Amino acid sequence: MNLLDEGGAAADDPIVHLDSLVPEWLTVPEAAERQGVALSTVRTQIKEGQLVAVRRGPNKAVYIPEVFVTQEGPRPELPGTFTVLTDGGMNDCELLTWLFTPDETLPVPGSPMDALLAGHKTEIRRRAMETAF
Repeated sequence: MNLLDEGGAAADDPIVHLDSLVPEWLTVPEAAERQGVALSTVRTQIKEGQLVAVRRGPNKAVYIPEVFVTQEGPRPELPGTFTVLTDGGMNDCELLTWLFTPDETLPVPGSPMDALLAGHKTEIRRRAMETAF
């Protein structure tokens, strides 16, 4: 997956908006440490679409939403959802915005990511297909 470069701190900057939606971020080294794997493994997980990351902050470092990574690795419900959204034309920033934007019509309060964590993978992928195509 492509990484998005931060373009500045303007209010309409997609990264600034993402920062208001995503509660916690991990750097690549933090994601590697959490999983007990090498940095190259995390970079491969990003490249292969198991994780999605963006460049943010003053150093434009690569960050991954914290909720995506467990001690066992990337959450298993994510790659298929990422694929549906990217195949539908979303870039990484748009994908993350969609996943973390609250939606009152979901089966649980919160965002599509909250619904995924609550076990509503099929519903979220159905909505992802509708949104992306």
